[in-house]
Amino acid sequence: MKVLKGEVRPYAWGSRTAIAEFQGRPSPSPHPEAELWFGAHPASPARLDGDSSDLLAMIDADPVAALGEPTAQSYERRLPFLVKILAAEEPLSLQAHPSAEQARIGFAAENRAGLAADDPRRNYRDSWHKPEIVVALGEDFEALAGFRDPAETVDLLRTLQVPGLDSALGMLAGSPDADGLRAVFTTWLTLPDRVIAELIPQVLSGAVEVLGRGESRFAGQLRAVLGLGEAYPNDPGVLAALLLNYLVLQPGEAIYLPAGNLHAYLHGTAVEAMANSDNVLRGGLTPKHIDVPELLRVLDFQPVSRDKLMPTVEALGAERIYRTPAPEFQLSRVELDGTGLRNPGSISFDMPGPQILTVTTGRIEAVIPDGERCVVECGEALWLSDDDPDVIVHAASSHAVFFRSRVPLSMEQVTAN
Repeated sequence: MKVLKGEVRPYAWGSRTAIAEFQGRPSPSPHPEAELWFGAHPASPARLDGDSSDLLAMIDADPVAALGEPTAQSYERRLPFLVKILAAEEPLSLQAHPSAEQARIGFAAENRAGLAADDPRRNYRDSWHKPEIVVALGEDFEALAGFRDPAETVDLLRTLQVPGLDSALGMLAGSPDADGLRAVFTTWLTLPDRVIAELIPQVLSGAVEVLGRGESRFAGQLRAVLGLGEAYPNDPGVLAALLLNYLVLQPGEAIYLPAGNLHAYLHGTAVEAMANSDNVLRGGLTPKHIDVPELLRVLDFQPVSRDKLMPTVEALGAERIYRTPAPEFQLSRVELDGTGLRNPGSISFDMPGPQILTVTTGRIEAVIPDGERCVVECGEALWLSDDDPDVIVHAASSHAVFFRSRVPLSMEQVTAN
């Protein structure tokens, strides 16, 4: 049982206030702070409080004790999940993540090509896939995710009344399916720069006109497109945003993104849990490397509804479990009441495997049978190894919220070892 200090990732789209205030540091911070990583990814392993070591080194020293035999065997002696706090002040890039097979093939191909690990042309930083779930912490977490029902997109394009979109409208109206979406998306991403420079201002003008008429059906989406057009005036990703579901999550609401799902987080704070990978295929809204052929190879163009993006939530006492098919992680939200008036004030965990408890409100105190205690503050996390004894977690403030990340081992995996 160890308290973890997360590693800050200072990407340009990050907030100067959210993570600093979350950790109780002076705000605003000197530079944008985009993500706070709690995990054992080699790029930014979490530090062990009061120790010069980090979580990656601790796991490498004794993988079976840290992870348990089933997890160590299944995931090549590495922690299979990564937990982040996300703080988006500006939109992230339009992106997708590869499947496990695509990641293995892509990583091997780029290694054979001699691309250095930090080469900006790299699509594959490792050989792992990256399904992920994001759970809103603050109000109005905005995202674009998954290709929307083409019939809705046809209605949107007709509402905009932009002549430059007529060919796309015709393609989707004639083929309102994955094939039509692929054709439109591919066309937009490969338009000549001069055409993009003419078309995007027309789209933005059309959006302003629609919003000026007070039409509400696509208002949120069009405001998002206007924001993207202002930040990236000559980027085809602005057009691609017209094809995706626009979502606004409230605290505790989540979306799950499997391989091939095109998405962009626009604004807000959230907890992310994902497979322990840093593989990203970008499609726009970024000055970073974009590999259109490779992106098209990994994308899933099947339309998906907003409801299908939001995982089922199972309540188990104070714990709300977000059910996804990802084998590397299971994320749940636990809310404790230190006053004992509304919610339980404590909860016990006895599941095998590694766990990370990330505190997002108040503080918690973890107690194990031999009397060892750890107090974990907001903005910190608690690491529980497989060989740690059962732990009881108490609210150490009047209101405490933490997110529990673990490997969802099957009973067969557990009993086999």
